[in-house]
Amino acid sequence: MRGAVLHSPGDVRFEERPDPTINEPTDAIIRIAATCVCGSDLWPYRGLQAVPEPTPMGHEYCGIVEEVGSAVRSVKPGQFVVGSFATSDNTCPNCRYGYQSSCLHREFMTRAQAPVLRVPLADGTLVPTPDVPRDDLVPSLLTTSDVLGTGWFAADAANVKPGATVVVVGDGAVGLLGVLSAKQMGAQRIIAMSRHEKRQKLAREFGATDIVAERGEEGVARILDMTKGIGADSVLECVGTQEAMMQAIHTTRKGGYSSSVGVPHGVELNGEELFFSHVHLHGGPAPVRRYLPELIDLVWNGKINPGRVFDLTLPLEQVAEGYRAMDERRAIKTLLRP
Repeated sequence: MRGAVLHSPGDVRFEERPDPTINEPTDAIIRIAATCVCGSDLWPYRGLQAVPEPTPMGHEYCGIVEEVGSAVRSVKPGQFVVGSFATSDNTCPNCRYGYQSSCLHREFMTRAQAPVLRVPLADGTLVPTPDVPRDDLVPSLLTTSDVLGTGWFAADAANVKPGATVVVVGDGAVGLLGVLSAKQMGAQRIIAMSRHEKRQKLAREFGATDIVAERGEEGVARILDMTKGIGADSVLECVGTQEAMMQAIHTTRKGGYSSSVGVPHGVELNGEELFFSHVHLHGGPAPVRRYLPELIDLVWNGKINPGRVFDLTLPLEQVAEGYRAMDERRAIKTLLRP
């Protein structure tokens, strides 16, 4: 088969790769219905993360189970499934605490930007949908694999409660679905920080009540002005840069909660500054598996439509253009169809 391989910064190729096979009795093979390009894929694409050798890409996926190993019990061939970007056995202590993305036997998924995918630890990683979905549901179901699950974790980790004032730092797909998640959790005021008109519009459609275009110290000052000098109850940091992290902490009220779900690059925290901020700080790789049943149910029953975050759909063989469009901010998120 052919799949996406990143050879060096800016060089994604759709080329021959070995067909996946069952390697362990806990594996499953699925035929991909849809996959996509993630914002975190852009770090190595932009040369901000090392690419020591040609690397198969992709970690967001959904599709039909074709084959399972002899030990797999929870999914079977013919079922439509969604899986997390991090595999989990869903039985180890970390999984039982709800942090499946820190499973003691975790593997981070790659190779999903291809027609067929091997999923390790299938019983603890994959969640079947009630039936094979209509085609128009597939994009939204795909978001539950990572980008919606991560946005949801951002809101959960920031302790978003009914009536809360929430700030979302970052207007990429995760940030936008952080807005949607905060709205679902009952936030009363949701301030999206964005300079991009198209993304501002979608943020409002997902539930943002206010838009702030300023960044850095100016952005902090604007938020403090809007909250009478107090700051927000909950702040979602969905970027992963030093500026975004500081912006999030400095716009959180005393005793408030700030979540960090953007993969950090060059982020350093000053212990004394953090100590006196009186901010609860929580984050990490989103435990998507914890949320998958609930998120699938919300999508299946038409309560949310997170698939609107995909504003570019391409055939899988045009994956390189999908990367370019996101890198150049011509697209928020690229959906890929085999």
